[in-house]
Amino acid sequence: MPAATIPIPAVPLQRFLPQASPLVLGCMGLGGGWDARPLSESDVDKAQAATEAALAAGITLFDHANIYTLGKAEESFGRLFQRQPSLRQSLLLQSKCGIRFADAQGPKRYDLSAQHIVESVDAILGRLETDYLDVLILHRPDPLMQPAEVAQAWQQIKAAGKARFLGVSNMHAAQMGWLQQALDEPLVVNQLEMSLLKRDWLEAATGFNDPQGASYLAWDGTLEYAQQHGLQLQAWGALARGWFSGAAPVDAPPAVRRAAEYVQQLAQVHGVAAEAVVLAWLMRHPARIQPVVGTTDPQRIRACAQATQVALSRGEWYQLYEAARGRELP
Repeated sequence: MPAATIPIPAVPLQRFLPQASPLVLGCMGLGGGWDARPLSESDVDKAQAATEAALAAGITLFDHANIYTLGKAEESFGRLFQRQPSLRQSLLLQSKCGIRFADAQGPKRYDLSAQHIVESVDAILGRLETDYLDVLILHRPDPLMQPAEVAQAWQQIKAAGKARFLGVSNMHAAQMGWLQQALDEPLVVNQLEMSLLKRDWLEAATGFNDPQGASYLAWDGTLEYAQQHGLQLQAWGALARGWFSGAAPVDAPPAVRRAAEYVQQLAQVHGVAAEAVVLAWLMRHPARIQPVVGTTDPQRIRACAQATQVALSRGEWYQLYEAARGRELP
């Protein structure tokens, strides 16, 4: 009798959050500007339109940070939950802390002290008008971080039911390992800048013995660490500012223009929007990368959601990679 097969989640995060979608809606563009202007009803309307479009397209995970539009992005969601109290149960929320802007105590800096993490979570929950986060993410590596202190803060937050899982952002393999050894449960997410335009995560592997790839070695082992430990890689900046899906500036490098032309060809072949091809290229990687979609335009959100319908062949994937890098592989 053949052994029973264990279903492989579409994305690693589904091991912990089965409702997690292959795409994430990034909420950095919500809440109005990065200024002191108070949140308006039109800002909440914009958040509602983006959220409804995402949920209708099958996107269930929403990404915040306490610094986005100086806290107003989270506040816009809190106001949205006031309008529709049942909405919180229809989606998953993650938010980030650890970046501090210049103030009387110092310049812009990273702070993963226990006090700052705990206080930040309380403030995040207050703005979001919710009792808990599904994932708390530490936003940037803090050179002064002490893993035992982070673990202490996390234990306090978890015990109080204020967050379910812990993740990080912008950390490489050694930093994740250093933090993980102090924790009694696994990190579940690492959010990194990854796209057709930002390819150092990929060049670190393909260019290992190539002089032109030497500058990417800081990434060495990061993707492999994630796959070995079942950790979810989330790609911020995944749409590459729209450069490959119709929004490239007139002075864009020739490689960007050629790759954008190939994206359009692939979009026609697969019958999807160009944004879907750009995201599908990331999702084709065996790490099962989860793109964070930064747009708040409902039409573009729907276009991005088509990425789950695209299965690029190995040849298509490599041809798009080569076009974006502007030269053949070593």
